Amino acid sequence: MIHWGAIVLFAALLHATWNAMLHGNKDRFLSMTWMSFSIAVVSTVATAIAPLPDKGAWPCIVSSGLVHIAYNVCLVRSYRRGDFAQAYPIARGSSPLLVTLGAALFAHEAIGIVHVLGIALVSGGIVALALPVRGVSRKAVQAALATGATIALYTVIDGIGVRASGGHAFSYTAWIFLFYWLMPLLFVLKRGSSQWLVSVRTMPRSVVSSLAGGLVSLLAYGIVIWALQSGAMGAVSALRETSVVFAMLIGRVFLRETVNARRGIACVVVAAGAVCLGM
Repeated sequence: MIHWGAIVLFAALLHATWNAMLHGNKDRFLSMTWMSFSIAVVSTVATAIAPLPDKGAWPCIVSSGLVHIAYNVCLVRSYRRGDFAQAYPIARGSSPLLVTLGAALFAHEAIGIVHVLGIALVSGGIVALALPVRGVSRKAVQAALATGATIALYTVIDGIGVRASGGHAFSYTAWIFLFYWLMPLLFVLKRGSSQWLVSVRTMPRSVVSSLAGGLVSLLAYGIVIWALQSGAMGAVSALRETSVVFAMLIGRVFLRETVNARRGIACVVVAAGAVCLGM
């Protein structure tokens, strides 16, 4: 039987992939809206056929669903302000620290010496990534850190919620992502329904890639929620955030972003710290 850690590493690759798809589109708010649309449609079907989670999970479902919407908005903002190869590692690398601390406070998970080492490595890597470099603004770093905070918040909520769902990880995931119907609503309120629908005709390739990216995102986080039933929150989050290495490679190879030696070393340090947190 495959260990949950190996499957979470696969989810990390999926996560870096859909984020690269989002960043690669010029209009990231529009792209995120279409991603959310595909996620919401699939989730609507899933909630109609899956059993309901136990009642103890519902406060977490509502809280997580709303935090996910805040995460989407923060993510779009961070990608507007910074390169994928920098914004992604800062956002993803900062979350294991907060998840580990949150899990210790709210779920009484232990923090060992290796975890402390992991926190130090991740912190050092993030500091290296966040140091001012040419073309990178303080606002870009702040937006990425805000994204990391929302990631940590919904991860801790879901770690608690899925364990209270009565073993219904699938339906728990579906009900969370049902809240993604709010993203099209936000887009329509901000830009109007015509601009969203016209994009099908004017940018069909972007719409299709966004719809596909949404499905990849749903699968990636569905795996994480499943793993949260068996593994410690900090460990699951940390292993997922090794995706910063995948993100660096994707940014360099496919998005043609510059990845200097400092960024490369910093990403490896963050990944090493994430592995320590996952032990």
